[in-house]
Amino acid sequence: MTSAVGLYVRLGLPQPWTPATKPTPLVIYGAASSVGAYAIQLANKSNIHPLICVAGTSGPYVETLIDRTKGDVIIDYREGDDAVVESLKKVSDGTKLLYAFDAVSEKNSYVNLSKVLAEGSKLTLVLPAKDIEFPSYITQTNTSVGSVHSDAKDFGYVYFRYFTRGLQEGWFKPQPQEVVPGGLGGIQKALENLKAGKANAVKYVFRIVETEGVQ
Repeated sequence: MTSAVGLYVRLGLPQPWTPATKPTPLVIYGAASSVGAYAIQLANKSNIHPLICVAGTSGPYVETLIDRTKGDVIIDYREGDDAVVESLKKVSDGTKLLYAFDAVSEKNSYVNLSKVLAEGSKLTLVLPAKDIEFPSYITQTNTSVGSVHSDAKDFGYVYFRYFTRGLQEGWFKPQPQEVVPGGLGGIQKALENLKAGKANAVKYVFRIVETEGVQ
């Protein structure tokens, strides 16, 4: 739902039932994250292309979501901030970048985006920005799923049901899951994997019934 709010409420992009009819470049920073991956799936449904996806170790997973024939690309953030900025400029090939969804919102992600977005562009973050003053020509917003319980109630009502349909039809898919052995006893190991950066494009599942001492 966070992805939907960001794409359609904050960025104002075409929705799936009124898809884009012309190229609409969209930068998704953190494309392998949950928010990023679902944003890609929704963007596909809205015919929003080319998708300029910034990812790292999980690039192969992102590859399964994008459509190269429509100009979608992946930029590896591990090459460094300067390289990311230059790659974003290169792939845009003179086309104005007017939309960016920052699904990371830390480690210079929005700083990099602020260097490539054009006049009149929109940028939405999933975390509040720190230590930066965005150019006046960029409209910057924050995306929070909590908005579907306040100013976007009707939007949330529709999309919760739309996601159900997407799961039934198969075009909307969850991220891969990995069952951690030991039930709740496996939480420490999972946290260590997360800290060490070993959990890429995967959601951990803990089966409580497998917890030692639970009956």
